[in-house]
Amino acid sequence: MDGEREAHDSGREARLRRARLSGAAATAALAVVAVLGFGIESGLPWWTIAAAALLTAGLAGWAGAQAGRRRGVMAEALEPEEKVIATWAVRPPYTEHTPPAAHEGPRYQLRATTRGLQMWERSVLLWRHPWPELRVVPDGPRMRVHHRGQEAATLLLEQPGAVQEICLAARRHGAV
Repeated sequence: MDGEREAHDSGREARLRRARLSGAAATAALAVVAVLGFGIESGLPWWTIAAAALLTAGLAGWAGAQAGRRRGVMAEALEPEEKVIATWAVRPPYTEHTPPAAHEGPRYQLRATTRGLQMWERSVLLWRHPWPELRVVPDGPRMRVHHRGQEAATLLLEQPGAVQEICLAARRHGAV
């Protein structure tokens, strides 16, 4: 039993490592191309361009690794054959929250999948409920989510029209 758990944990770590590396590589590559393009266009000396590219690659790679890890954790939470339909940013429940840094992305996210709704705080799954057990009620700019007769959440979504999109997805996938 411990051998299975260790194999699962090492497989999970390998998947998260790959997600971090791919996020870091993609972000760093895009940032370096942008710095090189700007530097060449500006006519800066090669050593200035190289120094700026190295610094930018390091910072962008770090930010990309964090974003890649978050994507990896979120992808790992999906069940077999489950697909993500859409993701929406949710405003924090309290006004004293500071806005996230650019590399962190939105603090709260609501994800609709083919099986239900998931509420995330960065890379932590707060709750997930299957569509047939949900009732989604628009309430002006807010949306109320009911699970098994109890109110599970009242959400204020960032994007205009997100409440209507979620209600349509809920009806399409069997929410009451």
